[in-house]
Amino acid sequence: MRELRIRMLAGVFVVAGVVSWAGARLWNSVGTLPSVPLAAPIVLAVIAVVLLATALSIRARLKAQRERRPEAKGVDPLMAARAVVFGQASALVAALVAGMYGGVGAFLLESLDIPARRDQAVYAGFSVLAGFGVIAAAIFLEHVCKLPEDDDDSNSGAASAA
Repeated sequence: MRELRIRMLAGVFVVAGVVSWAGARLWNSVGTLPSVPLAAPIVLAVIAVVLLATALSIRARLKAQRERRPEAKGVDPLMAARAVVFGQASALVAALVAGMYGGVGAFLLESLDIPARRDQAVYAGFSVLAGFGVIAAAIFLEHVCKLPEDDDDSNSGAASAA
């Protein structure tokens, strides 16, 4: 399984932001701009919390296993792999959504004197912050589930995940 690349996530964020900003300018010139939903930052924050809780749970189980506690529950490798895949997919979607709301928010910064547009800019800003939270939680989850690399492994660029 490949590791998440920050550079790729940043690229998705920037491209989505530029396309979204241009789309918002075009949409605004034709008619009214669709609103940024209040639920967007809430949903992203919930996903970030779920990823963080999963990472902390797996980390605690692995620590108990390493310390050979008798009551320690093992970590199923397939469950850990599924958690990593969920985290990676969430990070990609969060980079895309955060870029989209970042582009719309950047467009809305031009008209902060209108109260409705100011509220939309605030929702877009919180969506970007929550998206970054999802990305950070996904990277932490991936770090927790990462297996130690072998010294004799000739492919040092590929990281293994449990």
